[in-house]
Amino acid sequence: MGQLDHRVAIVTGASTGIGLAIAKAFAAEGAKVVLAARSRDKLQAAADAIRANGGEALAITTDISKENQVGILFSRTVEAYGKVDILVNNAGVAAPETVENLSLEDWQRVMDVNVTGAFLCSREAFRLMKPQGGGRIINIGSVSAKAPRHKSAAYTTSKFALEGLTRSLGLDGRSYGIAVSVLQPGNTDTPIWLGAEEKARKEGWMAAEDVARVAVLIASLPPDVNLYESVILPVTMPFLGRG
Repeated sequence: MGQLDHRVAIVTGASTGIGLAIAKAFAAEGAKVVLAARSRDKLQAAADAIRANGGEALAITTDISKENQVGILFSRTVEAYGKVDILVNNAGVAAPETVENLSLEDWQRVMDVNVTGAFLCSREAFRLMKPQGGGRIINIGSVSAKAPRHKSAAYTTSKFALEGLTRSLGLDGRSYGIAVSVLQPGNTDTPIWLGAEEKARKEGWMAAEDVARVAVLIASLPPDVNLYESVILPVTMPFLGRG
């Protein structure tokens, strides 16, 4: 018996990095996992890998910043599995740049994916979870919501916004058995670090699977219990007092 047997979970940004690690970990614990991301080929390969290991997975190509595509993601999930028990809002992008050189286009792209996408997915989840009598939403934030880096105005702002969304959703869902959490990872081996991997390794570096272990813990709690917020980071990472 797995810790997530009979659960249906949607994981966004599931073709690589933390999203893929969470999807694999959920499937290993018995969940039926729906993988959502924009890259069709990578997404299908991820779903194939889960099935090859004995799990159940469905790949649905989705741009979560598009309202109609989010609607299709959830309707196809219900069509396939009849419900949604868990939503992991993991999809995220960054735009590292000084404020004066940050384009409006890049700023908006980060907000569209990191904030609006999480809102759209959470709204659809609420519409299903309320009549179901409950569910769980896990938002993947960042320690940047606690201690920003230089050249991270868009990303940091989006993660602060995600923390605010988590609080609001948690309050709105309380009476309906909907538990909402935010998981704040530090430096993690994901594509978002492309081109700056050496900096992260010097500070401290952890595997996406380490973050996934915490996500499994949150998802497997009894329905009346919630781990509202968790920060996970390498021991050596200069999170406190970092520049």
